[in-house]
Amino acid sequence: MSGPKYFAVKELNPYSKSENQPDAAGAAAEFANIKSAVEQAGIKVIKVDEPEGCQDAIFTANWGLCRGDVCILSSLPKQRQAEEPYAEKYLCDLGKKVVKPPFRFSGQGDALPCGNLLFAGMGYRNDPRIHQFLADTLGYEVIGLQAVPEYDDQRQPVINKTTGLPDSFFYDIDLAVSILREDLIAWCPEAFMPESQERMRKVPVEKIEVSLEEAMQAFACNLISSGETVVMGAHAPNLKAAIEAYGLNVVTVELNELAKGGGYIRCTTLTLDN
Repeated sequence: MSGPKYFAVKELNPYSKSENQPDAAGAAAEFANIKSAVEQAGIKVIKVDEPEGCQDAIFTANWGLCRGDVCILSSLPKQRQAEEPYAEKYLCDLGKKVVKPPFRFSGQGDALPCGNLLFAGMGYRNDPRIHQFLADTLGYEVIGLQAVPEYDDQRQPVINKTTGLPDSFFYDIDLAVSILREDLIAWCPEAFMPESQERMRKVPVEKIEVSLEEAMQAFACNLISSGETVVMGAHAPNLKAAIEAYGLNVVTVELNELAKGGGYIRCTTLTLDN
């Protein structure tokens, strides 16, 4: 985890609006609450310094994807590229062998490990060609999924005016898929294109379905699970009840300021041990 020292909002995704800047004290309190809840769930947290001037570096999930002693670094949008050398240094200092990807890659934000499966997004922050590279380098069986685009009034896909990339309200897959245990995930079917829905339904893991309303308005899928305790947002009661029905403990965190940047709980952490 990094921190909120430089956190601010630029219009990098459909949730972030430059006129809707976060309250610094509120963002710091929210980050502290996430860190505390994650630690209380039994997950060890390594805190690193905030990269100077990097407003989105609080969202360390986008720094890379780790498995064992290897970490594939992200290739971030140009507005976030100043974070990359910091991410590489910190990960090298932790003993990781870092690998730079040949294609656009959004790190763990858009690539979620589930045992030997890897749910990976495509078409927005991930170049589809990265999937084979992830499989070859880390040994995962990659399940490629495409979220529905954001459309304009003429039902044409929106190109983000800041990043120049195609946009989606589920621009990173951690907004639409949650890994709860190796045998249990949560996902929002309506977040995905029909062929991706079909592909997901064939994956042999237990699935909890999340409503589009909770996924978009409450960032319900953007959570952290230890496999026993789930840390999630406070405004997704249906998903919370479904998770508890599977015997997992749920801890909720109230977030408002961090969501202004289009990120939530899962976004603030990079898992080092997969």
